[in-house]
Amino acid sequence: MSHIRNTLRRWIGTVGLGLVAGPVLAGTTMDDTEVTIGAFREFVRATGLVTQAERSGGGQTYEGGWQQRPGWVWHSPYGRPGAADEPVTHVTHAEATAFCRWSGKRLPTEAEWRQAAYTEQRNPPPPGWVSGRTYPYPTGESPRGAHCLEDCASTAPAVPHAQTGRGAGHAPVGKSARGVNGLFDMGGNVWEWADGGPDTEQPTLGGSWWYGAAQMHRHHRATKPADTAVVYIGLRCIRP
Repeated sequence: MSHIRNTLRRWIGTVGLGLVAGPVLAGTTMDDTEVTIGAFREFVRATGLVTQAERSGGGQTYEGGWQQRPGWVWHSPYGRPGAADEPVTHVTHAEATAFCRWSGKRLPTEAEWRQAAYTEQRNPPPPGWVSGRTYPYPTGESPRGAHCLEDCASTAPAVPHAQTGRGAGHAPVGKSARGVNGLFDMGGNVWEWADGGPDTEQPTLGGSWWYGAAQMHRHHRATKPADTAVVYIGLRCIRP
């Protein structure tokens, strides 16, 4: 198993996906980007996992109620094969937890995620950022530059194969501007699971392409049933 993990880390580093940024909490590092389809594929190959969405025939969207989408699964988020650098979606909280554990990491707690997303901890930070300041958005003082529904100004181009009656679909990871602590897409693109303990409802953080800037704001909080597998929820991991 260790040699598979090492291969995954070398592969991620080679293509520039999922690299860790500088320390954002004492003794930990948060993944630079959301977990990708390419990284999740290595996990599936190593473990033989068949996801809940695959077993049930497809993930879901919410359009006037929950709608199952046949064939919409982690490797084909809109029913067509996705690229390696797209954020993985259609995974439950348990599947997200298992991926992070397999990769030698874990899901961040909600508190860890929020601190990394909103409070600048680089010292000194790059120009334009203030160490110790807590910002309203993961992109800083405004939501500008995040990949969200309507009110984030210029956003990264969505993948061309997205099929949705709302919004444009997700963008490949790492295509938006870096935000607080140098992290990509902590606001917008896809919601991210966090570790909320043993509850059946689990935190989803950061908003997504399905929503506007309000869901990215630091005062917004959302949870989903832990067995939810939908097109706009993904994950990132933290070490240790």
